[in-house]
Amino acid sequence: MAFRKSPNGPQISEVSPAAAIPGGEFQIRGKGLAGADRPHVKFGELSAPIVIGSDSFVIARVPDGAPAGDMTVGNAPYKCDVGILVADSLHPVSNPVVDRVGNIYTTFSGSPGQKAPVSIYKIDTHHHARPLVSDLMNATGLAMDAEGVLYASSRHDGVVYQVSSGGNLAVYVEGMGVATGIAFDHQDFLYVGDRSGTIFKISRERQIYVFATIEPSIAAYHLAFGPDQCLYVTGPTTSSFDAVQRITTDGHVGVFYRGLGRPQGMAFDAKGNLYVSASLEGRRGIVRIAPDAKAELFLSGPAIVGLAFAPSKSMILATNNSIYRVDVGIEGCRLP
Repeated sequence: MAFRKSPNGPQISEVSPAAAIPGGEFQIRGKGLAGADRPHVKFGELSAPIVIGSDSFVIARVPDGAPAGDMTVGNAPYKCDVGILVADSLHPVSNPVVDRVGNIYTTFSGSPGQKAPVSIYKIDTHHHARPLVSDLMNATGLAMDAEGVLYASSRHDGVVYQVSSGGNLAVYVEGMGVATGIAFDHQDFLYVGDRSGTIFKISRERQIYVFATIEPSIAAYHLAFGPDQCLYVTGPTTSSFDAVQRITTDGHVGVFYRGLGRPQGMAFDAKGNLYVSASLEGRRGIVRIAPDAKAELFLSGPAIVGLAFAPSKSMILATNNSIYRVDVGIEGCRLP
């Protein structure tokens, strides 16, 4: 095992996971990490709380306001990916959406029956947030079609709305039950998850089909299409052994991966890896699952409900009150 050495200081052999946001934790392995006294980890000029500290193993928590870039263990620098805050005072409950230019769309969903002053925000590439939609109760799922038009579901009234560039709403389809996650497939059909147990498929002519029936969720369904043209679905329960389900184009439901705690929003990269906001073996953040169903924690962080990839190869993360950007250098999967 190769060590990253610093003269007369710690030797870092491994840091995991690859990335984190404030509140997340890096596990650091090596030699001489405690120095002559105790471990000392900094992000920029900010000292990190030490959760576990020994000469060979340290768990450091990323403090609020930590800059992206270098972490320092004693006097040993280590390059790591740390998310920066883009916007707060929000209430996302699923994936954000990023358009072709890099604008981010996210929600203030609110509690059941709560009418928030702003339902959907648009955050530009300079991280300026502005209200886009103000008259949508319990905005839940967001998706964008092949033409770049935004759609939003309401779990309050079971309607999926089409959102104009100026923020005006038009009913696209109604009668979707407790409408939560939404996604478009490779042919621009819309899929809507009614958390009571139904996945609907809607044609461009707005004909409605029952695509699949699955177990109800106590919270919501989250949907994402993979490069294999299959629909991937999570529906978090109180179990720590939940599954990511895969539904084939003919509606056959199977299990792609089981063993996650409270899996929620998902996104694919260009290589076919699936990223899920969930916990794995008790560690919360973003779990990366390879096409062969091998899983690892890719990013550490609390309260993450969804993610999306930006054209800049950044990962955009939604927690239950904020949006973060992490410059991971990964290209997202783009449906044709």
